[in-house]
Amino acid sequence: MENVNKVPDIRRRQDMKDVLYNPEASGEDELYYMYRGVSYAKDEALIENKGLRYDITVICPGTLEREYIKTAGHYHPEKPGTGLTYPEVYEVLHGRAHYLLQRPHPEDIDSLETVLLVAAKPGDKVLIPPGFGHITINPGEDFLIMSNWVARDFSSVYEPVRQMAGGGYYELQTEEGPEFVVNKRYRSVPALRRCPVIQVPQLNLITGLPLYRVFLENSRAFEFLTVPEQYTDLFANYLEELTVT
Repeated sequence: MENVNKVPDIRRRQDMKDVLYNPEASGEDELYYMYRGVSYAKDEALIENKGLRYDITVICPGTLEREYIKTAGHYHPEKPGTGLTYPEVYEVLHGRAHYLLQRPHPEDIDSLETVLLVAAKPGDKVLIPPGFGHITINPGEDFLIMSNWVARDFSSVYEPVRQMAGGGYYELQTEEGPEFVVNKRYRSVPALRRCPVIQVPQLNLITGLPLYRVFLENSRAFEFLTVPEQYTDLFANYLEELTVT
């Protein structure tokens, strides 16, 4: 794309030390790359006018000792006056992704109420609903490349995840396959619920239909990212289908 930032934000092993299973783990220095505000030049004004941002993230394959390389993890701030945190939507472009979604207890952020794992492949879309924080893990042998749409006028909140030394679970490599280990820094962590990728045509989350193209064909397609208060029923339906399938 024409206006890709030539110098991405890079997360290094030292930056991730506070959220790793083993803070002293050895391994690669550069773990993932974030290209924020990506677009074709002709689309830039329209994207900005809609209050959106399109990003691309590249996560390296491999492990830091036993732990698969992952993002630092974060929550989203609340949209003022709504009682809802901003949602986000991801698409896997290449590789495999494990999206770890976690919802803290409303009265105790050090306890988790729900933890979900969604395994996604190229073309799959994953919604991060209001109220959830998230971490992306690369469990594959190749680079994970993913895109996302998000409201442009907020900053992600990293501190709660950092203070708890990561998400509710760590994904570790073993001879028998991936193992999910509870992060005991949390006061309470529920059982991990493995969830399928859910198609949501009402939110334009359809496998195989690229998110960038969706926006070009309908610039209001991702309005739910900027006015989540108008889509609460759809978010509730998404979560219900995600967790009962």
